[in-house]
Amino acid sequence: MALSSMTGFARSHGTSGPYSFVWEIKSVNAKGLDVRLRLPPGWDAVEPPVRARAAEALTRGTVYGNLTLDRPGAQPVVRVNEAVLAAVIETLKGLRGRLEAEPPRLDGILALKGVIEVAEADESEDDRRAAEAALVAGFGTALDGLVAMRRHEGDALGRLLGQRLDEIAALVARAEAAPGRKAEAIRQRLTEQVAALLETSERFDADRLHQEAILIASKADVREELDRLTAHVAQAKSMIAKGGGVGRRLDFLSQELNREANTVCSKSNDLELTNVGLELKSVVEQFREQVQNLE
Repeated sequence: MALSSMTGFARSHGTSGPYSFVWEIKSVNAKGLDVRLRLPPGWDAVEPPVRARAAEALTRGTVYGNLTLDRPGAQPVVRVNEAVLAAVIETLKGLRGRLEAEPPRLDGILALKGVIEVAEADESEDDRRAAEAALVAGFGTALDGLVAMRRHEGDALGRLLGQRLDEIAALVARAEAAPGRKAEAIRQRLTEQVAALLETSERFDADRLHQEAILIASKADVREELDRLTAHVAQAKSMIAKGGGVGRRLDFLSQELNREANTVCSKSNDLELTNVGLELKSVVEQFREQVQNLE
């Protein structure tokens, strides 16, 4: 199964009887799936099936769906609002003789707001049901385009994430080979520090210092951290190869990678190992940022 990003855009259009429509769908990053629809008034019936289709195809992302609907083939119907017209005539009769003015003309009366109403022709029930089905199908077409775009971007993200994981593995190998993390180097460095302390004062207990040196040496070993980094890299590569909705799990792994890189830096008492730890933190952060875009 392919990887998918959470960002994308798609558009579809179609006609049904007297109706023409356009769907525009875009998606952005989110922790879960959030579908937000903007529909013309009176077309709420298409919302449930449209949401169901989105939930079947997507698992994460904020999805914005905008529907534009028109009836270009419908002939307008002109109606006279009899109640408003009667009220206007009664008012004019009451003003007769009270004002010095020309008698009202028909075009003037009809120009008054509310006297004439222009509306679309009444639609048939069959046309309405057919249009609703066409709108749902049109959303499905746009959704397919959105999924394809998200998968295309997901493929590119997968390649980038693979490169970051290879860089992390290479840095782990550098840390493994760092001369400063060898037991001999740690022992010599601690021996020199203990000797320097004993030279400054005779009150130091040599046996006690030796025990503390052994404890410090064990704490300075980053063997476990390097092993965990290697295991996390292998697990992340396996997830990417498997594909699907692995974004959340990869995000958790990126936090674990960052934790191990921080520990390597904190334990390091060698310049080379410190530099490797800092580079690890930088690459892991790049990995984490890219993972945020995955479904």
